[in-house]
Amino acid sequence: MHADPAAFTPELILLAGAVAALLTGAFVPRRRQWTAQLIAAAALAGSLAATGTIGAPGDTVYAGSYTLDGATLAARLIVPAAALLTLALAARRTRGDAREAEFAVLVLLASAGTILLAGSSDLLLLAVAYLLASIPLYALAGWGRDRRGAEGALKIYLLGVLAGILLLLGVAILYGLAGSTNYTELAAQLPHAPPAALGAGLVAVLAGLLFKAGAVPVHFWVPDAVQGATVGAGAFLTTIPKIGALLALYRLVLTMPGDGVNWRLLLAIIAAASMTLGNLAAFRQNSPTRLLAYSTISQVGYLLMAIVVAGTAARPAPLAALVLYLAAYAAANLGAFAVVAAQPHRATLADYRGLARAHPALVAVLVVCLLALVGTPPTGVFTGKLTVFSTAWDGGFAWLVVIAAINTVASLYYYLRWIAPAFTPATPTPTAEDGRAGAAEPAAGQPVRKGSTRRAPLRALTHPAHWVTASAVIAGLAALLLGPAADIVMTMAPGAQP
Repeated sequence: MHADPAAFTPELILLAGAVAALLTGAFVPRRRQWTAQLIAAAALAGSLAATGTIGAPGDTVYAGSYTLDGATLAARLIVPAAALLTLALAARRTRGDAREAEFAVLVLLASAGTILLAGSSDLLLLAVAYLLASIPLYALAGWGRDRRGAEGALKIYLLGVLAGILLLLGVAILYGLAGSTNYTELAAQLPHAPPAALGAGLVAVLAGLLFKAGAVPVHFWVPDAVQGATVGAGAFLTTIPKIGALLALYRLVLTMPGDGVNWRLLLAIIAAASMTLGNLAAFRQNSPTRLLAYSTISQVGYLLMAIVVAGTAARPAPLAALVLYLAAYAAANLGAFAVVAAQPHRATLADYRGLARAHPALVAVLVVCLLALVGTPPTGVFTGKLTVFSTAWDGGFAWLVVIAAINTVASLYYYLRWIAPAFTPATPTPTAEDGRAGAAEPAAGQPVRKGSTRRAPLRALTHPAHWVTASAVIAGLAALLLGPAADIVMTMAPGAQP
């Protein structure tokens, strides 16, 4: 246990980048707001570069409040990489906007909070990280400043405030029971706590973390916020918060006694409800972004299966399975959103008719990413699902694996509802009136009609649509290659320290 500011280098780089991007946006003219995006991208790349040189696995810093282990390492790698893809796929919508710098700042702040959340091993730091990771999300949801975006932002804000209050209440209860907020002390003292009070504190903290993950029963914000937000903001909302929330939840449950409160059964029921309700709601969706919103609710259910058996001798190791699934899901989900961003005039699933003929590269990415979300070999999500299912089965939750397998097969229906039109003859597509998720932005490959981008000094930056297409291809390749590379990913997180 020691004080070492250098241990926070990746997070400090993100915070410094956020300050620099904010100042840049405040003082440069609108036509040069794109420089804030470059600063944000450099900060994310710098955070990734710094990750490999900081700390040793298992180290704790600042009186044990922050742990440098496999889970933290995974967050430090996956979150900045996913945020970089988010900036790229949002480039067409953000470029030339008066609030372009704000988008970059919010992404950096939320990313820093997410990493801190994943590495927290103290309830006070957990609460602070929750706020840092949540408040930027409210602004991102309403960044487009239109009616539907405002409605989605209001929903995520109200539910987020409620979940945050419950989390703080749970922190207070657990502190009162253990006399400490440090996870090591919690693990030692909570077995002696009254079960009723322990259950109340745990459920309250769970409410906050499950809200971040978008799991049942605090999932109501997800479809409206994602559909009302811009495509880039929707991609961020459904991907990055999950990483920090689920890794933080994994670390927290390791401190919980197994006899006083049956938290494993509680999480198993939440997992089953999330995957089932998410799938049932997705069946009837015609909006691509709303379909992906319900899809992300169902994916949380599968991810929670690894946490249900946390701390057991189940094999493969639950944390390694969770990390692999998170990395693969992030790539597949961002790839699907990148296709939506590249073809924003296609507002419904039927509008994707003719995509295979017009944009074969994009339709290839779409097929790979959607089939990956189902869990089709040889994609990373397939390997992630297989390891999670094996872990849950070995941990004694065979009934949950059966429910998950049924839901996996059922999910193929609504993903195919999106893929099938892409291979049918094209029909005229309507255009929408703004840049919301599912609304009209110029299609990828067409010039951006904004004077600010035409004056950009670098030719690549004058065509942000190229960044959208590139992000789709990169995400699709990552979703595909993470399957064969599963062993490499799983070795990053052999275990977690309480």
